[in-house]
Amino acid sequence: MKYRAVVEARFVSRPNRFVAVVELDGRQETVHVKNTGRCSELLVPGARVWLEDSGNPNRKTRYDLVVVHKEGLGLVNMDSQAPNKVAREWLETQGFSLIKAEYSYGSSRIDFYMERRPPDFWGGFAQSAQPVERYLMEVKGCTLEVGGAGYFPDAPTERGVKHLLELAAASRLGYHCIAAFVIQMEGVAEVRPNVATHPAFGEALAEAEAAGVRVLFLCCAVESDQLRVREARWGGTA
Repeated sequence: MKYRAVVEARFVSRPNRFVAVVELDGRQETVHVKNTGRCSELLVPGARVWLEDSGNPNRKTRYDLVVVHKEGLGLVNMDSQAPNKVAREWLETQGFSLIKAEYSYGSSRIDFYMERRPPDFWGGFAQSAQPVERYLMEVKGCTLEVGGAGYFPDAPTERGVKHLLELAAASRLGYHCIAAFVIQMEGVAEVRPNVATHPAFGEALAEAEAAGVRVLFLCCAVESDQLRVREARWGGTA
């Protein structure tokens, strides 16, 4: 995933969760923050940030804040829309015969539904007596790092708990279910449930894993103008 036009600035303040004030070319500019999480450990006064020009002259804020530099770690992509985009790019390399985004399942909208069709004798995909393998994947972006490990969430997420319980139920019905954590920073290879912030999320994740939901870490290469999956690692969060 690549951004169109990116410029560097310095973070000044965050009046609310939707906007920030930055110093750009010697002036203060109000920009949109593409992450409504707390991100208090990232957005500190004086931090280097990178902004994407929206290209829309009718917007109240011309720029979106998408990347920040964290001392001792490096670049962190904090665009909350980026994880699903890079996850989709990765899924498209995994040989699925069908990929659907925003799939309605139960009382939730799961990020991705995928299918694998069994190959026929000639190596193509055709009618088969074997059932189609069905997959559900929920994607979470991780921007919180503590002591070299990633943690999710950085704020309570009832929606996240609901989705994990939906995956657990689907897994019991025979779906291949995946909880994917897109790690939006380099030097971090695993994500742990942030039980100090939201104990219920940790409990829901443990229940999902016990039901057969697999945990996937999508480790990313981060640049000021792009984010891409560098390595995919199956693991657990215990």
